[in-house]
Amino acid sequence: MDVELDGVTVGTIVSDLSLRAEAGTVVGLVGPNGSGKTTTLRCVYRALRPSGGAVRLGGEPLASMSTRDSARVLAAVTQDSELDFDFTVREVVAMARLPHQSAFDRESLRDKEICAEALRRVDAGHLAERGVLSLSGGERQRVLIARALAQRPRVLVLDEPTNHLDIGHQHEVLSLVASTGLTVLTVLHDLNLAAAYCDQVHVLSDGRITASGPPSEVFTPELVGEVFGVRAHLVPHPVSGVPQLLYDRRPRQEEIP
Repeated sequence: MDVELDGVTVGTIVSDLSLRAEAGTVVGLVGPNGSGKTTTLRCVYRALRPSGGAVRLGGEPLASMSTRDSARVLAAVTQDSELDFDFTVREVVAMARLPHQSAFDRESLRDKEICAEALRRVDAGHLAERGVLSLSGGERQRVLIARALAQRPRVLVLDEPTNHLDIGHQHEVLSLVASTGLTVLTVLHDLNLAAAYCDQVHVLSDGRITASGPPSEVFTPELVGEVFGVRAHLVPHPVSGVPQLLYDRRPRQEEIP
């Protein structure tokens, strides 16, 4: 399912932003803090209503879809996903099946199988009976991703999905996401992870897109210096050939001539 943002504007934070995520592709939003990345995603998963422009899923305006209908095709893992009550992990993931059930349905055997599979895919099956409040930040993040997968969406929206994850689980989760065949729209702070797993990237600065395209074309030392204010060196990964960035450390103030 395609995702299209057409002239999306949110006050002074995001201005006339347009992009398209083709069905089955992984599309990354990158940029410095405060550039409008999270605000853009919030318009896609309906936490914000744009003050201008439109979001479309499969060509249908999101604003014309019921919340239930959009939840059947789109799932999100957000920065502010809070788990304040000590449900078990199994119960939290089971909540993802609610959009697919009527008001009087009980959890079916198929629902249980879908939830167990989602937990297994993020290496969290062993946590099923744990209370979510007892989990580490990384464990909780993997449970939230499992819940999104259990929703069986066609579009997956992820805001910093590698947050709290160790390096091994960062790559496991992004590799899994990239292999699902879903349309994925994600915010990533690590440009090297974006280069490794995204088909397309959009670089945001001051609420506008400043560059778009495949990571191999977009992530140049010149762009990184202009947008992020750091000096970078581009090198190919020795195995995959994917472009990777090496950064110079910031000089101490006394070292600046």
